[in-house]
Amino acid sequence: MGLQLDEIQGGLEGLDDAAILRLGGATLTVGGLVSALLIITVFWIISALAVRGIRRARRKAQRTAGALYLLEKLVGYGLIVAGLMLGLSAAGLNLSSLAVFAGALGIGVGLGLQGVVKEFVSGVFLIFDRMVSVGDYVELAAGQRGMIQEIGPRATRIRTNDNVNILIPNSQLIEGVVTNWTLKGDTRRIHIPFAVAYGADRARVREAVLAAARASPFTLPETETRKSQVWLVGFGESGLDFELLVWPTAEAVKRPAAMHAAYTWAIAEALDQAGIEIPFPQTDLRLRSLFGREGDDALDLLVPGRPKKGAESQHTPGPSKPAEKPSTPAPNDAAAEVLSEAPPESETDGPNGGAPDDRDDATPHHRPA
Repeated sequence: MGLQLDEIQGGLEGLDDAAILRLGGATLTVGGLVSALLIITVFWIISALAVRGIRRARRKAQRTAGALYLLEKLVGYGLIVAGLMLGLSAAGLNLSSLAVFAGALGIGVGLGLQGVVKEFVSGVFLIFDRMVSVGDYVELAAGQRGMIQEIGPRATRIRTNDNVNILIPNSQLIEGVVTNWTLKGDTRRIHIPFAVAYGADRARVREAVLAAARASPFTLPETETRKSQVWLVGFGESGLDFELLVWPTAEAVKRPAAMHAAYTWAIAEALDQAGIEIPFPQTDLRLRSLFGREGDDALDLLVPGRPKKGAESQHTPGPSKPAEKPSTPAPNDAAAEVLSEAPPESETDGPNGGAPDDRDDATPHHRPA
């Protein structure tokens, strides 16, 4: 029995020392291969557990979410690379002896894998640059909008508010134009257009709309540099064109379509309660001549038997209407904006966000990456 055990042990030792591959001056044995696989597996498990723990902490954190995401990627990649290096050393391979293989691999990377390497390097730059981070709401030059969910080794995953995941190559975020609506967790000013009928009291319009905006649960409290305003921006074909300028919360900014619809609804409710008419399309038609006749002769053809000019003076005049009291002039928020010493600035860094249009006073965080 003892002889059989010695034979089995000797056979195992021989199998452990059995050569599988000779590369340069190094020999890969069965025992070295098993040790390498064991080390790589252990480091892979440790990396997965560490990444999972950091990810849970990142989901609970708010202010340090960007730093924890950076730590998550560094720990995950670092442990895997360290496991691979230790595994190759335990297998008995001298990394310096792989120079020929590394040169051939480099040629292969240069010819076929340069796109993958480019996206990986771009992803590393995105993680360290932090001009766009996980949790930011961004808009690309092609028009895609959504929140950054993950910056991977090849692509960045952006999720829209309709729960559609868009995979953007990392290099596009580096080389293209990216509009970051929530850079460093800041908010932006938005413009909500609306119109009222001609003849409406502008002061009542302003008061009603501002009251509705301030009562909204996602409007930030006003400060000296961030105030809700109502601007008269034009004279339309059917009414006066206004804009509500308001500073919403950062969470509301991440849902621009729903936020715009909510403010529009609140404006409509406020105008209805104030008895202010919303305009409807209308066209005035003026005829200068009819069948070769003009003036009263043309009107006589359209309205037979109408009273002649001056006939009204024969009737007893009724009581005259009292003169309407002139309305109180409405404050001009746009004029106050122009006369202000400086445009509103962010409390953290750089100019505040603005509306999606190209106004100088309302520009979102815009970065040519």
